[in-house]
Amino acid sequence: MEDSATNRGFEALFDWIVWFFQNIAMAFYNFGYAVTHPQLWLDWSDKEALMRFVYYGGSVEFFFVVFTAVLVVTAIGMWHSGFLWRVVRILEGFANTVGRFFTWAGMLMVVQQVIIVVMQRIFNRPDIVFGLGIPVEFDISWYAEELKLYNAMVVALCATYTFVQGGHVRVDLIYAGVRFRTKKVIDMVGSVIFMLPLSIIVWMYGWFFMWRHLIVPNPSASDTLERLLLKSRALRWNVETISFSPNGFSAYFLFKILLMCFAGMVFIQAVAFFHRSFLEFKEGEGSSGKYLDRDSLGEGEEAYEGTH
Repeated sequence: MEDSATNRGFEALFDWIVWFFQNIAMAFYNFGYAVTHPQLWLDWSDKEALMRFVYYGGSVEFFFVVFTAVLVVTAIGMWHSGFLWRVVRILEGFANTVGRFFTWAGMLMVVQQVIIVVMQRIFNRPDIVFGLGIPVEFDISWYAEELKLYNAMVVALCATYTFVQGGHVRVDLIYAGVRFRTKKVIDMVGSVIFMLPLSIIVWMYGWFFMWRHLIVPNPSASDTLERLLLKSRALRWNVETISFSPNGFSAYFLFKILLMCFAGMVFIQAVAFFHRSFLEFKEGEGSSGKYLDRDSLGEGEEAYEGTH
């Protein structure tokens, strides 16, 4: 009995290994096919194309295409450090650019709150109207609830920017007291064990959650491609516009989109952080902070420790 259970265990492990490497091999074909046949998943005037996009966005095939791309970049980078440094600078530059742009959402939130208070308390208006000819008019409560969207933008789109800038709070138990290369090993392990799985789980669960608030019939993570293609016959857009209060903010589907943006950007930054940690481990302490683009308030008023 024990031998039989052991054999089944080895067979299951062997099957999983075969499945894993088969999916890596198929990733090259799947990527090439998607690039050469964009009309099959990007032509959203075709309902089946839209359903293919929905299916593959949260599929095992898409995961292995991305995973294989990361493996290829890492393999090339191990051979050519200059290439990997360029990848790190591009990925960190993307996080910085997006973050620096959407930090202005905080300022917009403050300005809009001031306008709401002025319109309510001074002009005693129940609504705010913008524009000429055909104006844009919403109730005060709509603008008040919309403030949550600006806050969500800052959280979702500036998280990786804050990470690059070293602005997140860290709980340090052993990190500060270990050697430089040990720190880099901890950073690499942390990006693989925590950042990457978190972003993948959020993406896999959030993808179909988002689309269930955009289209009907509602897609499900358990649906096969064939089942979704059958559902596409009755497909229509059904964008969520229900507010939680009378005359309140009615575009809550945007929060679902922001969730996906957050997951994608955390994944990208996890890859960049792993590659930076690997390069700094490889090149030694002299490469610490190499090409790192951090903001500063100026000499004598550093925004971050170690900037000057």
